[in-house]
Amino acid sequence: MTTKADTEVAVIGAGPHGLASTVQLRRAGADTHVFGEPLGFWRSMPKGMRLRSNFTATNLIELNGPYSLNSYMDEIGERFGHPFSLQRFIDYGLWVQRNAVPDVDERSVTRLARSNGGFELELADGAHVKAQRVVVAGGIAPFAHIPEGFDHLPAELYSHTGDHEDLGVFSGKRVLVVGGGQSAIENSVLMAERGAQVELVARRPELTWLKSWSPIHFLGPLGRYVYAPTDVGPLWYSRLVAAPRVFNLIPRARRDRIAYRAIRPAGSYFVKVRFDGIKLTTGTTVTAAEASDGQLRLTLSDGSTREVDHLMFGTGYRVDVAKYPFITPEVLADLRTEGGYPRLKRGLESTVPGLHFVGAPAAYSFGPTMRFMSGSWYASSRVAQAIRPGFKPSQSALAERR
Repeated sequence: MTTKADTEVAVIGAGPHGLASTVQLRRAGADTHVFGEPLGFWRSMPKGMRLRSNFTATNLIELNGPYSLNSYMDEIGERFGHPFSLQRFIDYGLWVQRNAVPDVDERSVTRLARSNGGFELELADGAHVKAQRVVVAGGIAPFAHIPEGFDHLPAELYSHTGDHEDLGVFSGKRVLVVGGGQSAIENSVLMAERGAQVELVARRPELTWLKSWSPIHFLGPLGRYVYAPTDVGPLWYSRLVAAPRVFNLIPRARRDRIAYRAIRPAGSYFVKVRFDGIKLTTGTTVTAAEASDGQLRLTLSDGSTREVDHLMFGTGYRVDVAKYPFITPEVLADLRTEGGYPRLKRGLESTVPGLHFVGAPAAYSFGPTMRFMSGSWYASSRVAQAIRPGFKPSQSALAERR
């Protein structure tokens, strides 16, 4: 027998996926309560960063509508285009939050447990909230990946690219950055521009650079039909990965190859033009590190050594929902996963009835677009439809329906 819940749906996380899910659920008529700091992860990123996504894919909640970028620009009386500065996006995102979900509960969820046919959430202030369903939009911060073999180092001498808001603290320092993707490359550039002496070490024999244009730009009016507005993957895959129901018809091994191609490590053109002056070592990894007198001595796989003040890993994020600190062992025990990803069915519902996952954890079941904010158009509408079967979203699932 169930007891009366405080809310029908609790959404954990107030980033792009959490806000989108909340808006669509409320449009569908579901009583929804959202917890978390609005765009908290984005607001912790290094100052000076830019977004890699194109104009269409930077829209929150839906491609067109009252919370779109065009609506935002109309309200502020200003026009702008790609690439977006991080601060510009944050300003837009907070505008969306104020207008779409002004009642965000900024208390964090510290514990999620099952209770009498539903769920009980414990909050940071000790309060308890009961919900019939829960949508986890917890983001990727807990999944920051640092290779094994470095946890013996003093914490102040090594870090992940996701740990820093102000890279100016490395001015005058010697920093070695490990990685070949956007975060590793852009953090290297930002530190160098702030007076650091930077070397980038990448495992692959060469870096991959994205072109300064997207297919949607040179195909004219035809571009919006050929290339998906979600802006994930190359031209020949973009429509496919934007349609999870079709994508899931492909054999798993083939899907995995397509997914990797769609999200492979690469740097944007606007970073490439600022990369001169940074030492680049490719086809190499850091195999050992020892601390001495506040510095690090690093050994690379080619046998060379480096003396640096800090070691920074731009080695991405590896999804493992067990790392969400609020999920109790009892819930995890009933949560079927694959390599850290929850196995999800219709409505992005997990094997724990009533528990849904959106964002990067949904990528195994619904494809690589789920890793990006544009994936929220599909995910949020499908969660809402699962909870309110009669709900018909408008532009939210545009990319999926075409």
